[in-house]
Amino acid sequence: MHIYVNGRNIEITDAIKAYVKEKMGKVAAHYDQIQGIDVVLSVIKNPSASGKHVAEVSCKMTSGVIRCEEAAESMYASIDLLADKLARQVEKYKGKTLAPGKESIRTEVAEDKTEEAVEEVAE
Repeated sequence: MHIYVNGRNIEITDAIKAYVKEKMGKVAAHYDQIQGIDVVLSVIKNPSASGKHVAEVSCKMTSGVIRCEEAAESMYASIDLLADKLARQVEKYKGKTLAPGKESIRTEVAEDKTEEAVEEVAE
C-alpha cells in the first residue's frame, strides 16, 4: 500500500510528509483492502478565506474510492481532522462490505423473526 503526498501552493517538507504517512498509516491498518492513499495538501492564498489550509484524500480500495476533504487554520490540524474523518468512513465502508458467501447480520435477524411469526400463525 502506497501513500502519496502532493502539495498545491505549498512546499511539502519532510516533517509534514512523515506526519501524513503516520496518520494515514494508522487508518490503513484498520482495513486490508486499501490499495493506495493519495493526499493533496493546499493553501488558499485569499486573505479573507477562513480555513486556509486544506487537506484532501482519495483512498483507493479494491471495490471503490473514499474521498474526504478538511480545512483548518493550520496544516497539522487539517491533517488530524482528515485522518479522523477518513477513519470513520473506512470503518463505515468496512461494515457495509461483506466477504463473498456471507450474509448480512441484519438479513439473518429479519429472516429469523419472520420464520417465528409464520410458525406462531401456523400453530
